[in-house]
Amino acid sequence: MRVGILLSRVRIEEKWLFEALNRRSVPYDRLDDREVRFDLADPAPWQRYDVVLERSLSFGRGLYATRVLNQWGIPTVNTAAVAAVCGDKLSTSAALQAADVPQPAVRVAFTPEAALAAIEELGYPVVLKPVIGSWGRLVSKINDREAAEALLEHREVLGNFQQQIFYIQEYIAKPGRDIRAFVVGSETIAAIYRASPHWITNTARGGQATDCPVTPELNALCVAAARAVGGGVLALDVLEDSERGLLINEVNHTMEFHSSVPVTGVDIPGEIIDYALTVAAGGVA
Repeated sequence: MRVGILLSRVRIEEKWLFEALNRRSVPYDRLDDREVRFDLADPAPWQRYDVVLERSLSFGRGLYATRVLNQWGIPTVNTAAVAAVCGDKLSTSAALQAADVPQPAVRVAFTPEAALAAIEELGYPVVLKPVIGSWGRLVSKINDREAAEALLEHREVLGNFQQQIFYIQEYIAKPGRDIRAFVVGSETIAAIYRASPHWITNTARGGQATDCPVTPELNALCVAAARAVGGGVLALDVLEDSERGLLINEVNHTMEFHSSVPVTGVDIPGEIIDYALTVAAGGVA
């Protein structure tokens, strides 16, 4: 068995994944996404891999690489289909809605005028997000009409068509924290609280991680959300609403876990590698 790891750079997560493979005596190759090439008529160079673990920082590179590999019948973790859903917030929300998984209310519009009407229908404050993006970048909390008009105008002139897809989410008043939960296959293996005085609690933006118990309620919600987007190795952002309970905020298909392993004590990289090897052996659809 041989594993390919498609990556952009070697971070602490990738080092831990290499160590997990070494402990299992599984040979692997590092595949730099800046250097890989695909001849669509010749899959032979890639057929040496029983599974490819996708760890690209670039959503586009990871998506299209796994799309080619899956077309050739080469298993990937995660699949291109899962990446396509999770990498697009609108697609994620649509999948969660179709599966009746609880989430904040979402409105979508395609012009500033329609977006402003949707925002005022939803009620201030709201959260405006790019449909594609990570680490809390370009996410804005809008408190009033004046701010809404300014932000919508700014988005309209950015030029990128994705910035003109207005994804508007209900603002959830968090108790100073949210939850990042990790699903591998059919189990929530670990979770952390991310606490911050700022309304954005991502650890990439300074949120502090502490262990979060994986309750039956949290596990059931996260596994349902993971199934809704196609399953695999996923990190889910969960919000605590004072009236509705737990809500799925986002689902991530290439997660970071360097701040989660120390506080939870869970061998997340080992769990990921074991899952990937199961996929390679044909044990997971």
